[in-house]
Amino acid sequence: MKFRVGMGFDVHQLEDGKDFWLGGIKLPASKGAVGHSDADVLIHAICDALLGAASLGDIGQHFQNTDPRWKGMPSKFFLEEVVKMLSDRNWKIENVDCTLSLEKPKLSPHIPAMKEILSGIMGIEKDALSIKATTNERLGYVGREEGVNAYAVALIMQD
Repeated sequence: MKFRVGMGFDVHQLEDGKDFWLGGIKLPASKGAVGHSDADVLIHAICDALLGAASLGDIGQHFQNTDPRWKGMPSKFFLEEVVKMLSDRNWKIENVDCTLSLEKPKLSPHIPAMKEILSGIMGIEKDALSIKATTNERLGYVGREEGVNAYAVALIMQD
């Protein structure tokens, strides 16, 4: 068996009046992430972790933010495509561990729904997906509520 680990990171600016998509769900929030797609930083970080583990580059190589096909696209589509890319190369996702950094909204009530959606797309058990959230203690652009960060680490396996 062959195992590989990949790490992903994404950041998006927050703006008043924008929809805030995170982990495949629309959160109730006064600010949302700005981006070419729906700007779901969690899914983007997971995609990068999976692509990196399989040595397939990053999300920007496959879904350029200058391509009009991806304008407003739900990030769940990108994750589905990345999972197919791995499957086509006989990679199986073992587990994914994620950390989100933002001041608000509080994410703990929404994490079970995110895990349900994302584990389903990735074809893994819910307990093979960890989603954690932290604040930045009011420091930096995250602390000033100007942006949101997501980190992800993925373990994949090939027989």
